[in-house]
Amino acid sequence: MNCRFCSTPLQHTFIDLVNSPPSNSFLRSEQLNEPEAFFPLHIQVCHQCWLVQIDEYKKADEIFSGEYVYFSSFSKSWLHHAEQYVEMMIPRFGYDASSFVLEIASNDGYLLQYFHKKGIPVLGVEPTANTAEAAREKGVRTVCEFFGKAFAEKLIHSEQKPNLILGNNVLAHVPDINDFVGGMAIALAEEGVVTMEFPHLMRLVEHHQFDTIYHEHFSYLSLTTVQAVFAKHDLTIFDVEEIPTHGGSLRIFARHLSDTEKPVTERVAELLERERSTGLTTIEYYQGFQDAANTVKYDLLNFLIEQKRAGKTVMGYGAAAKGNTLMNYCGIKPDLIPSVADASPHKQGKYLPGTHIPVVAPSAIDEVQPDFVLIFPWNIKDEVMQQLAHIRSWGGKFVVPIPSLQVFG
Repeated sequence: MNCRFCSTPLQHTFIDLVNSPPSNSFLRSEQLNEPEAFFPLHIQVCHQCWLVQIDEYKKADEIFSGEYVYFSSFSKSWLHHAEQYVEMMIPRFGYDASSFVLEIASNDGYLLQYFHKKGIPVLGVEPTANTAEAAREKGVRTVCEFFGKAFAEKLIHSEQKPNLILGNNVLAHVPDINDFVGGMAIALAEEGVVTMEFPHLMRLVEHHQFDTIYHEHFSYLSLTTVQAVFAKHDLTIFDVEEIPTHGGSLRIFARHLSDTEKPVTERVAELLERERSTGLTTIEYYQGFQDAANTVKYDLLNFLIEQKRAGKTVMGYGAAAKGNTLMNYCGIKPDLIPSVADASPHKQGKYLPGTHIPVVAPSAIDEVQPDFVLIFPWNIKDEVMQQLAHIRSWGGKFVVPIPSLQVFG
């Protein structure tokens, strides 16, 4: 395999999670007795550009299909994050009714709805038909397509060039990162702005977030690498923010190389230097991550087995992709975690890929009254613990597995 950005032959393993089914390929009951496809989760790092990546074992158009089960609007904290972004961007860059905002991977309109409510023209580009339809029901104009150079060329012949192109947690999801960033360079207005949010590789390593590795995530990104990718397509990163979402993410701001009206802030150089001083541009930085993941695995298994032997019940919360990676790598089955509750009706009544653990409504927690609720989406653990605070009335406790196993009374 060659690097998907710079084409350097890949020689170094970052982590090998063996085989796993695609994390959002939930099963219906009639599929439980059918063969299930598992794909390698072998992650490599490029020693030239430091892009951490997986091969495209399962094609993007198969992963992001009409039965895609992730709907962004079911997280209140994520909706709040999206609304805050809109409230920040409008005064900073002066967007109004004459502007045009394009979101790539717009999902169910969770973010564009806030621009739309303020009378700013929007267009969502979303490859999954069911989430795109949910966005249209919110009044958010949405096309069901994959974004790249071909789409960008078509767009600029039918629409004004976007003043803002944004994408949250999509840059890591594209198999051809050059086609994707090149498409943004084609579509963006001359004085326009691109913002992208993506989990920060440095935080992934620091906090042992191996469960964020799954087949939807083709790339794992640092500012060092993203700057190089954007520069190849004559886009300059002029600002960067470190934000808490998804366990620690970056929000980058980019412009055309020719747009000198937006000076590069000191934050860009500061973070690049911090990545360098941490060792991110040395191959030694990426060694040892496998051992850190294995420690998390062994600690979680020991905890679950201990509770099983003690006659305690552990119920999962949040049928998140990260939880599916974690449970499949650990080999967890319904004997240790009999069910996982999730607020999304699109997941309820289905079964987790690989483990075949049933997904139930949150009301099942009150019926079961488990001794422990294991929170898989640890990035929103505070939101979950607040919503389920009443489990303490029967002595229930919360468990979070990442970065290390913690129990909250």
